[in-house]
Amino acid sequence: MSENGLHVAVVGATGAVGQQMLSTLEKRDFPIGKLTLLSSARSAGKKVSFKGQEYEVQEATPESFEGVQIALFSAGGSVSKQFAPEAVKRGAIVVDNTSAYRMDPNVPLVVPEVNEEDIKLHNGIIANPNCSTIQMVVALEPIRQAFGLDKVVVSTYQAVSGAGAAAIDELKTQAQAILNGEEFTPEILPVGGDKKHYQIAFNAIPQIDKFQDNGFTFEEMKMINETKKIMHMPELSVAATCVRLPVVTGHSESVYIEINKQGVSAQEVKSLLSTAPGVVLQDDPENQVYPMPADAVGKNDTFVGRIRKDLDKDIGFHLWVVSDNLLKGAAWNSVQIAESLLKLGLVK
Repeated sequence: MSENGLHVAVVGATGAVGQQMLSTLEKRDFPIGKLTLLSSARSAGKKVSFKGQEYEVQEATPESFEGVQIALFSAGGSVSKQFAPEAVKRGAIVVDNTSAYRMDPNVPLVVPEVNEEDIKLHNGIIANPNCSTIQMVVALEPIRQAFGLDKVVVSTYQAVSGAGAAAIDELKTQAQAILNGEEFTPEILPVGGDKKHYQIAFNAIPQIDKFQDNGFTFEEMKMINETKKIMHMPELSVAATCVRLPVVTGHSESVYIEINKQGVSAQEVKSLLSTAPGVVLQDDPENQVYPMPADAVGKNDTFVGRIRKDLDKDIGFHLWVVSDNLLKGAAWNSVQIAESLLKLGLVK
């Protein structure tokens, strides 16, 4: 690590996303001069390796952020609410991967391929959007720019890793129990299911997070509100249905959109996305080429395929969007924001 690099802190360093953040910082050779790894008291003392060097994870305190220039947070909303202002007070720029600040009007919500310039508006905190929102807006922004955008209807097929390590374990143990003909008691999913939990193995659960008074879940409202904020389109019509599937990593989405230009062909949309930043076009139905979560694992890109024009509406199109929810949906987008801070000359 370079001696004149930045002092970077990772909060939630032992979690799934924190680990991916460290791995991504290493792969990108981010200019780190000093690295501080922080966590809750429960995980403090654990050892984590970075660039061949072993670090001990420390319990986060306000004083932990002295001298830190960039702090990447992924330890839960309550931790971000408690410590992000303390980090900012001490001169750090916080990139927060929780929902704590996403809809705060004074905090930019950023996907660099879509609204990188918003980073300049930060007051110390930049929010990383919800994983399912990120991959969708990466795919839709080039279309919006070229043809306008009036309506978005999305159904998600979300991996259990989005609910944490315990959910992954539950999927695996349930699947094994079912194959062995053994009894089991669901305890984790759906997250937000405070009345009961359901089997996830060999099943689909149409609930992610708590139901709101309007009948939508909190996850669905995140997608709706965040999409409007990122794209600066408060009037955009957005609806979402979010479903948890027995997939370990990689979110998939069926997206229906309506543009505001007549006469656009599916081929024009494909050509546009084939050169879009952060997008990989996988669309050759004749040869059964389309995105799948198993192929997206470990990759930073957003994969788009099954692009077709609606049969009844000239302005309607259908897309299939897939991405690694722990990378582009979390860690990679956070590191991208940090890279943008450097590129825009915003880190002191």
